[in-house]
Amino acid sequence: MAISVVCPGCKKRFQVSDQFAGQTGPCPACKAIIKIPEKGPEVTIHAPEEFSGGGRSTSGHLLTKPIARKKVQLAPRAVVGVVVAALAAALVAYFARSTFQDLLLARIAALAVISPPLVLAAYWFLRDDDLEPYSGKSLYIRAAICALVYMVLWAAYAYVADAGLLTDEIWTWFFVAPPLLFVGTMAAHVSLDLDPGNAFFHYAFYLLATGLLRWIAGMGWVWDIAARTA
Repeated sequence: MAISVVCPGCKKRFQVSDQFAGQTGPCPACKAIIKIPEKGPEVTIHAPEEFSGGGRSTSGHLLTKPIARKKVQLAPRAVVGVVVAALAAALVAYFARSTFQDLLLARIAALAVISPPLVLAAYWFLRDDDLEPYSGKSLYIRAAICALVYMVLWAAYAYVADAGLLTDEIWTWFFVAPPLLFVGTMAAHVSLDLDPGNAFFHYAFYLLATGLLRWIAGMGWVWDIAARTA
C-alpha cells in the first residue's frame, strides 16, 4: 500500500511504498530531506454482500440477525373474491331497487355491508409497499373505523343536500365538497397509514363505487340529490 508524501521544500506530492514507512530520504525533485510518515492502520471496506446476512465477524459468524420484512401480496383468489362481491352487490342493488328507494334503513344496512369490503380492497392496492402491512384483527378494526367515517360522510352529504344547502348551482359544491373530501382523506390516512395522495384516492374509490351502486339502485347520481331538493 502506497503512502502519500508532501515535500516540505518544494511542496511536491508523491507516493512511496509502505516499506519505507518511518524512514528519511531525499526528495527526488529538490533533494530536501523528507521524513516518511509511519504506516497507519488499514481500513477494510466490506463488500455489500458480506452484510447481506446481517454482518459477519472475522471468524465468519453472523453478528446480527437481519430483520426480514414480510412481503404480502394480494392473492389471485382475493382478487376473484373482490370481483365476485362487486358483481353480487350490483345485482342486489338492481333487483332491490324499489326497496332501497323506499326504505332508508335498507340503504343504511346495504351501505354498512358494502363499506368495509370496499375499504379493504382499496387498501391492498394503495398501501405503501415499504411499510409492514396491517393484517388480521388490527386491519379489520382499522378498516371498520375508516368505513364508519365514510358512512358518516355520506350521511352528512345527504343532510346538507336535504337541507337545501347544496343546489344545482356549481358554486355551492365548492363549499360542501372540499370539507367532505378532506375528512375522508384524513380518515384513510390516519386509520390505514396511507400517504395523503393514496388516502385521497382511497376515499375517491369508495365514493365512485358507492355512487355507482346508488345509480344502479335507481336513485340517480349524487348530484341528483341536489337537483331534487333545489
